[in-house]
Amino acid sequence: MRVTHLQLADFRSYGSLDLALAPGVTTFVGRNGQGKTNLVEAIRYLSTLSSHRVATDAPLLRFGSERAVIGARIEKNGRALSLEVTLAAGRPNTARLNRGQARPRDLLGVLRTVVFAPEDLALVKGDPAGRRQLMDELVVALQPAMAGDLSDYDRVLRQRGSMLKTAKNARGDLTMLDIWDEKLAELGGRIVAARRRAVAALAPHVSAAYTDVAPEGGRCQLAYSTSLDAPAHRDAGPVEPLPEGAPADLIEARLLGRLRALRQQEIDRGVNLAGPHRDDLDIILAGMPAKGYASHGESWSCALALRLGTYALLTAEGGPDDDPDGEPVLILDDVFAELDAGRRAALAHRLSSARQVLITAAVADDVPAELAAHPAGSATIRVAKDGLSAAVPDEVGLDGAAPGEDSQHG
Repeated sequence: MRVTHLQLADFRSYGSLDLALAPGVTTFVGRNGQGKTNLVEAIRYLSTLSSHRVATDAPLLRFGSERAVIGARIEKNGRALSLEVTLAAGRPNTARLNRGQARPRDLLGVLRTVVFAPEDLALVKGDPAGRRQLMDELVVALQPAMAGDLSDYDRVLRQRGSMLKTAKNARGDLTMLDIWDEKLAELGGRIVAARRRAVAALAPHVSAAYTDVAPEGGRCQLAYSTSLDAPAHRDAGPVEPLPEGAPADLIEARLLGRLRALRQQEIDRGVNLAGPHRDDLDIILAGMPAKGYASHGESWSCALALRLGTYALLTAEGGPDDDPDGEPVLILDDVFAELDAGRRAALAHRLSSARQVLITAAVADDVPAELAAHPAGSATIRVAKDGLSAAVPDEVGLDGAAPGEDSQHG
């Protein structure tokens, strides 16, 4: 699949934009603050309904605007499809698919992206929340219907948390808490099962990608870490780990039992202490946890391997509903400037077979020259406050003129 056109209205710095995109490699070059990352952020939003830069939609609306529109036309299996989402201040977002009304959730799985960004280092060095998000995005890419379970789980978690905070005054009537326990366990069981399947499928691709990026760096392994494999209390006996491929109903039963065992502790503390929101993805490098042991360079290699492995898995698995075209659009947002020469070269080699690659860079020299030889072509678009230049094929040169009369203004 590939994006053929991107349309923006009042999104970030762009008042209006209609940009044609070619297959192969397109590099957006511009100084910081000129709007190049806004372009790839918009494409990523259509893919995941979230930004890779901010946690809420409010910053995505152009200053002073009440709404923003992101639209794209894509080519998939020889067909032209259109996607559009409208972000409205203080109101639910709306969506259109092939010009018909749709729920935003219906867009999930239509366009796939894999984004590399400087923030990816936190996947290795940061707290578990980023790694849980990585797993959940992969789960939804593989099974778009799981987006509903993840959304429902967050809602149940908030409502159950509110109930725990008031449970001390319930005077023994905890009937509603029993109901929320059952719902949390049902949804949590499905989420943990889906995450474990996704991690098992991803692991060999990450291992292979790490070997490519860092041939002398040892083996990179992944493992899903769940609190359900640990004792509920310090003085409790050992817990038999969940078996490989454990079905959702078995995990649901284990989670429900854990909630009952922790009930008094949860009421005392007023927080949810068990469930997939407390799980993690273990990244193991040469037999040791990457977090805390890996060097800066090794951590970058792990982060690159996670993204390259995700791309390889989604390409190999195909899309939802037996769609043979599952290859994501690859987005590299100011990543090359963070890498040494060896990792740049290894990453560029892996990009050579991708159908569409979108790159942002502050200066053209950050981008490996070998990408100009991409089989589907390579071009550079200059990004400045007053607009975008026409795409200049890289064989013409990366030192093209500043935006001219054919600029598209934002």
